Amino acid sequence: MAQPLVKKDDDRDDEAEYSPFLGIEKGAVLQEARVFNDPQLDPRRCSQVITKLLYLLNQGESFTKVEATEVFFAVTKLFQSRDIGLRRMVYLMIKELSPSADEVIIVTSSLMKDMNSKTDMYRANAIRVLCRITDGTLLTQIERYLKQAIVDKNPVVASAALVSGIHLLQTNPEIVKRWSNEVQEAVQSRAALVQFHALALLHQIRQNDRLAVSKLVTSLTRGTVRSPLAQCLLIRYTSQVIRESGSTQTGDRPFYDFLEGCLRHKAEMVIFEAARAITELNGVTSRELTPAITVLQLFLSSSKPVLRFAAVRTLNKVAMTHPMAVTNCNIDMESLISDQNRSIATLAITTLLKTGNESSVDRLMKQITNFMSDIADEFKIVVVEAIRSLCLKFPLKYRSLMNFLSNILREEGGFEYKKAIVDSIVILIRDIPDAKESGLLHLCEFIEDCEFTYLSTQILHFLGIEGPKTSDPSKYIRYIYNRVHLENATVRASAVSTLAKFGALVDSLKPRIFVLLRRCLFDSDDEVRDRATLYINTLGGDGSVVETDKDVKDFLFGSLDLPLVNLETSLKTYEPSEEPFDINSVPKEIKSQPLAEKKAPGKKPTGLGAPPAAPLSTVDAYEKLLSSIPEFANFGKLFKSSAPVELTEAETEYSVNAVKHIFDSNVVFQYNCTNTIPDQLLENVTVIVDSSEAEEFAEVLSKPMRSLPYDTPGQTFVAFEKPEGVPAVGKFSNMLKFIVKEVDPTTGETEDDGVEDEYQLEDLEVVAADYMLKVGVSNFRNAWESMGDDFERVDEYGLGPRESLAEAVNAVINLLGMQPCEGTEAVPNNSRSHTCLLSGVYIGNVRVLARISFGVDGPKDVAMKLAVRSEDEGVSDAIHEIVASG
Repeated sequence: MAQPLVKKDDDRDDEAEYSPFLGIEKGAVLQEARVFNDPQLDPRRCSQVITKLLYLLNQGESFTKVEATEVFFAVTKLFQSRDIGLRRMVYLMIKELSPSADEVIIVTSSLMKDMNSKTDMYRANAIRVLCRITDGTLLTQIERYLKQAIVDKNPVVASAALVSGIHLLQTNPEIVKRWSNEVQEAVQSRAALVQFHALALLHQIRQNDRLAVSKLVTSLTRGTVRSPLAQCLLIRYTSQVIRESGSTQTGDRPFYDFLEGCLRHKAEMVIFEAARAITELNGVTSRELTPAITVLQLFLSSSKPVLRFAAVRTLNKVAMTHPMAVTNCNIDMESLISDQNRSIATLAITTLLKTGNESSVDRLMKQITNFMSDIADEFKIVVVEAIRSLCLKFPLKYRSLMNFLSNILREEGGFEYKKAIVDSIVILIRDIPDAKESGLLHLCEFIEDCEFTYLSTQILHFLGIEGPKTSDPSKYIRYIYNRVHLENATVRASAVSTLAKFGALVDSLKPRIFVLLRRCLFDSDDEVRDRATLYINTLGGDGSVVETDKDVKDFLFGSLDLPLVNLETSLKTYEPSEEPFDINSVPKEIKSQPLAEKKAPGKKPTGLGAPPAAPLSTVDAYEKLLSSIPEFANFGKLFKSSAPVELTEAETEYSVNAVKHIFDSNVVFQYNCTNTIPDQLLENVTVIVDSSEAEEFAEVLSKPMRSLPYDTPGQTFVAFEKPEGVPAVGKFSNMLKFIVKEVDPTTGETEDDGVEDEYQLEDLEVVAADYMLKVGVSNFRNAWESMGDDFERVDEYGLGPRESLAEAVNAVINLLGMQPCEGTEAVPNNSRSHTCLLSGVYIGNVRVLARISFGVDGPKDVAMKLAVRSEDEGVSDAIHEIVASG
């Protein structure tokens, strides 16, 4: 209705697009709406005006309260017309206007009359409108009619009541849940849509009861569902039950057998839904996949594009985890490369790239070359990512794949597409040593004509890292220096930095680099000149290194293991003084929201002394708070503050959570307290901590809170001493003690006498992860190699039975408290092996890197190989001890 129409002009060769709503204005349409008041109604004219009003509403046009009211009352007069088409438009208009409660009364009687009409079309639409605009009070009055409508013989009426029930379940769940018997009866209906809507509503009613859902699925999988739409829903609910049961029921598998039986259904939608459900089962085996793959293979040769697309997309996902199971479909998918639908062709190519063998790579490359020019950038990116994966899978084929990426890099394309190609080449250079020199040359050739500043600077930065490590670094200098003359200031400045990196790391190039940097002193841009001056002073006038080689390499190459936002905040807050800015003072912890408490809706922030709205990081806010307390002044620099740990249940009398502040020789517990009882004032609030299960900790001081009024946050602190630099762990039991004084609700005065009281809190634990900061690295491989293997420790561990490999990976990450790098925390579905890369800073500011290889040994047992590198031998051993004891 609101979509532009296309009309072909017979007098012209081209097709002109136009819309019947072009140029309409709200004021003019409101004037036209006066036809609703005519004594002799023109149904066709009235329908046209309502159509325009609906178009304006759907385009986001807002009506004032007066305008909406006038239109609503005018529309209600159209109930006197007997025209069925106009009546349906009236229903739509009332739904869209969403009248207020006092206006609903005007149409309620008319709608209830229609709901009991002999015309089924009136009944169905009246039910939909009433349920849309009514409130709970009126709903109870019409509930009896709605129950009758659910089991009505007319499927249109029954479906209208069921769909209305689905919507009402969000606002009036208690009323809808009383319709279970009628909905259960509707599930047995012979009408396809009624059965579909009834099953959807029945599942939503029971969705919070896993046992009820399981019983529903069990009863319906015995063959009582005839509607293909309802059958598709049932397949989805069955998959959900299998997923929640934690297995595919490899013994007596009634649910899996049901899914397999649906593969022989006469409806194509049911067959596909069953095939997709089987492929997405956790732990599915190749034997269980076979029947699903077979029917999907048949769909690949279907004459219907939608079936071909659905099949190839599903096979594409299966190829990520079970590539061998899809290889039988390769011949059929090769024929889809020339499919007129580019989405189908793209999916076919990417699937072939995942499932193909080494001998088929060259043939695929020839087919893809002709194909790339016909598809949009978004599809090209998918192909590029698939080629990158293929190259990592078959590294010996890097030449042909790298040449392909280089060729498409020089073709026309947008930023995201070019960035995807550059990222792929960079990854191949890092992971395939033989591809380094040719890949770097391809990137150098690309920046000669690159129109994207960001890509040019990223390539120059990467050249500065990898170029000096090649056998002939001098061949890249020409490409880099050309950027100084031919590019904008940003790229020129990046090129100067890259030249300096070559000069610092390649002794034979230092004199040449120095000469080139001298020429940059005459650049028109301040940034370029400043960088050139800085690097010339770093490299001596004769090309010799002024500082030690290690100092220069650290300055030019040292990885910045600091969050940039933290560095920016520290620089902004730095006040010029005689002492230079100390980069070691920048917090290394990844920043989070500066709230150390649970924040109830509509309430003031609690904890941290209600920190100001200024953009302070959590670390900055805690440091500021702790430094204001004289008793903690001699504890030294704060190493880490944990996330708040809830010590009370939600909606209790007192809300308490704790933050663990870790120092080198001390641990401070900050208890954030909120009094949720309006007529009480708490005084002398403190927490009594029992550290009998934490033998290495000794309490040194406790700082109570003088008073805690209603809904005003406050803090009390307890400090412990521990062995210096030792990651001591232990469990602490907590008791909140205070004096309760009653507050007069009318005058606000507090009684003089109070009563001592106490409130048991949950236990608080200090764990090994509390001594580790999450600090990531941008390039894990480079960081791992630069760390060296002097203090590397490698060992293997059995993790025992686990629900999944992903659960095992998450457990180890949480145990160590380190930052996952390069997205390795994500484990592909059904994967039986995985490598996770972790980075962090251990207490004492010691950098730590971990490479962990996981594998499934047996049905569910998980084993792992842990390799740790750090700047301290003791820290590497400590990480292994944490895993061994965890």
